[in-house]
Amino acid sequence: MPDRNAVSWTCLMSGHVLSGLPEEAFEMFRAMLREGPECRPTSFTFGSVLRACQDAGPDWLGFAAQVHGLVSKTVFTSNTTVCNALISMYGSCSVGSPILAKRVFDTAPVKDLITWNAMMSVYAKKGDAICTFNLFRAMQYDASAIELRPTEHTFGSLITVTYLSSCSSGVLDQLFVRVLKSGCSSDLYVGSALVSAFARHGMLDEAKDIFLSLKERNAVTLNGLIVGLVKQQNGEAAAEIFMGTRDSAAINVDTYVVLLSAIAEFSTAEQGLRKGREVHGHALRAGLIFMKIAISNGLVNMYAKCGAIDKACRVFQLMEARDRISWNTIIAALDQNGYCEAAIINYYLMRQDCISPSNFAAISGLSSCAGLRLLAAGQQLHCDVVKWGLYLDTSVSNALVKMYGECGAMSECWEIFNSMSAHDVVSWNSIMGVMAGSQAPITECVQVFSNMMRSGLVPNKVTFVNLLSSLIPLSVLELGKQIHSIVLKHGITEDNAVDNALISCYAKSGDVDSCEQLFSKMSGRRDSVSWNSMISGYIYNGHLQEAMDCVWLMMHSDQMMDHCTFSIVLNACASVAALERGMEMHAFGLRSHLESDVVVESALVDMYSKCGRIDYASKVFHSMTQKNEFSWNSMISGYARHGLGRKALEIFEEMQESGESPDHVTFVSVLSACSHAGLVERGLGYIELMKDHGILPQIEHYSCVIDLLGRAGELKKIQEYMKRMPMRPNTFIWRTVLVACQQSKDSGKIDLGREASMMLLELEPENPVNYVLASKFHAAIGRWEDTAKARAAMKGAAVKKEAGRSWVTLCDGVHTFIAGDRSHPNTKEIYEKLSFLIQKIRNAGYVPLTEYVLHDLDEENKEELLSYHSEKLAVAFVLTRSSSGGPIRIMKNLRVCGDCHTAFKYISQIVGRKIILRDSIRFHHFEDGECSCGDYW
Repeated sequence: MPDRNAVSWTCLMSGHVLSGLPEEAFEMFRAMLREGPECRPTSFTFGSVLRACQDAGPDWLGFAAQVHGLVSKTVFTSNTTVCNALISMYGSCSVGSPILAKRVFDTAPVKDLITWNAMMSVYAKKGDAICTFNLFRAMQYDASAIELRPTEHTFGSLITVTYLSSCSSGVLDQLFVRVLKSGCSSDLYVGSALVSAFARHGMLDEAKDIFLSLKERNAVTLNGLIVGLVKQQNGEAAAEIFMGTRDSAAINVDTYVVLLSAIAEFSTAEQGLRKGREVHGHALRAGLIFMKIAISNGLVNMYAKCGAIDKACRVFQLMEARDRISWNTIIAALDQNGYCEAAIINYYLMRQDCISPSNFAAISGLSSCAGLRLLAAGQQLHCDVVKWGLYLDTSVSNALVKMYGECGAMSECWEIFNSMSAHDVVSWNSIMGVMAGSQAPITECVQVFSNMMRSGLVPNKVTFVNLLSSLIPLSVLELGKQIHSIVLKHGITEDNAVDNALISCYAKSGDVDSCEQLFSKMSGRRDSVSWNSMISGYIYNGHLQEAMDCVWLMMHSDQMMDHCTFSIVLNACASVAALERGMEMHAFGLRSHLESDVVVESALVDMYSKCGRIDYASKVFHSMTQKNEFSWNSMISGYARHGLGRKALEIFEEMQESGESPDHVTFVSVLSACSHAGLVERGLGYIELMKDHGILPQIEHYSCVIDLLGRAGELKKIQEYMKRMPMRPNTFIWRTVLVACQQSKDSGKIDLGREASMMLLELEPENPVNYVLASKFHAAIGRWEDTAKARAAMKGAAVKKEAGRSWVTLCDGVHTFIAGDRSHPNTKEIYEKLSFLIQKIRNAGYVPLTEYVLHDLDEENKEELLSYHSEKLAVAFVLTRSSSGGPIRIMKNLRVCGDCHTAFKYISQIVGRKIILRDSIRFHHFEDGECSCGDYW
């Protein structure tokens, strides 16, 4: 244009403002000022540029102040239109804007209705109900003179402030009556505000009625209702409203964003995913997905929270442009869904995209580092946190505390915690959580809890769960009761997480009654953890029958059993060799469709092998479609325990061929298999193989090698090997040496055995097992005086030998026996049957091995003592109750003696039945006069 004046410049600026280009409008304004006096700004010019400042946001507050300065130098400083624009502009530019806006309002020479409404809108947007209503009263006072009446904008501000502040629903009801009297209720702006207000106050029926009564609706109306429903945690209703009105109401980006956030909070992930797909399809048809980043971000969040992380990643990958929120959302989604490695990778990709990390991205990244125990990666993120000043955010510092704690760097963890300028409840919970995880002394955990209380913060349920978790391993009943009383004092009476932790705490302390009382009070709100805690409590305290009853109740409740429940019960069945109970659980698992779960299948392998059914264990193992370390280890150790060493080594070779890396537990089982099979050279070779797998042999591996050499009678090699060990021998090593000396025929066994005996009593004088082993050794070499000394030393140390017990499980329960036991109701029949068996096997060639009697008695008395060992009583009892040809299963808590081992071979041949005996070392399968161990145990 050859001739440009103020009008042309103003029109151009106004066009840029209406097009959402405030910065271009600022450039036009600067260019206009450079034109000279003939292009002086008018009131309309200032109105346009101030509107641009309002749209530009807080970053342009300085420029807005400069424009205000220019206005003050012109005649327009008293212009009502310009004053109104200044008030609206200050109301949108910064947090402190009400003060600046009020200053303009107070100095305005003339206030029209727009002036009053603009100032009320400023207060309303900030949620300042007192100032808003005071201004409304002042407006009514002035209205008597200038005849101003409240308009739809007046009511809109008043209604808005009721839900942005703490106003009661009664205030809203009074306003609604005033609106009805004014005739503004049908106005779209007022109606939208009323819908939002009633919905956010939880008055959903009223909100829906107003929404449906409006003849005209727009996106603001719809968004108001949806936001209100979301605030009331009623996402399902929000989705229904959207589906029912999407064709009659204009829908904008905010509608989709709000609705997707509501769907993400649905009560069930399946329902949320179904509705989310519908909204996704609607947005695709509307052509908004690839145009609006906010919708794509909402979709990523929705899919992630509904458990469809693959779809969330797909949406993210298809995004043509990504902002900081996009990266925050995908990193958080991956972290929360357990894809920690992918979360860390995306964090680095975000940094490569030249996007600075936010506190949300840092928290998610640190959480993933903690989950993977990646200290180095966590330290790199820590550098970013310091570089970008994110450490000032308490939540970020809390994430750092957790990361260092989970990675085992407790000194750095405490350094971060102590350097924090302020601690919130999460800070204290984080440090207590890592202390519980690192098994810090309970006194330190209690001290931290006391410090938190002294700081004035109120503990929440997470605080108590962490505190109780640190207490559970210690079995300290009184302290647990004290913490329980503090929990009740703080009004936490019906929280599952706390009650579950209390049940575990009481169970570990042996207080089953308190466990049952808590569990009973939780009726109606028990979750899977509650049931598992109670079942574990019963099992820990030896109440297997009660545990199985609890499982039965769980099955008949609304709570579905999970793999954790099955694993707990199967492990309990394995510990006491309750085969029938274990098979019942297997059947339950089949009916619950959990048989294909790798955790359950692995527990089944372990249970069957420990209950003597290695054939069932093998069948389950070979039917598994997926195996983990525990699966392989259970099968290898199972074969080793049953004396099938070569089978165990075959499974180990299969494990290596499958690509599964063995761990230190695997090699313990492999070495044990070599020991039971007498494979000395292969066992020594496996010790060297450990180094190839990057596993440093530990004391338990060396103990297996000593046992391997001892069973082979290589006492000299044992002494040489012990000298080469990188650590001092512990009690496990010396016990193995002493047992080897007892069984060896080597002439050097006396000196080595005495040394082992002396070291055991020196290292562990409170353990009765050491005295018993010393007595057995001295008895085996005929030194009865030393045997008596060992017994006297045991008495002087006030320790008692664990009684040998054997038990069998029949249809009417578990029957337990000790040596010479006469307390059983069927004692007469048992002893008669045993006498008959002894006579029969004597006739077959059995000769009592009296060297296993640890008393200096005559041979006849020794033979009598041997006759009444607990395992012999157990087999006699079973034979009085059952004449079927099925296997006889006997469990013993101690190692079977050589005499009973020999007797059982004869008994299996005489009665024509297989006898399966599990002692503390392994399984013995006696059949037709032979044992599976080959007399090598």
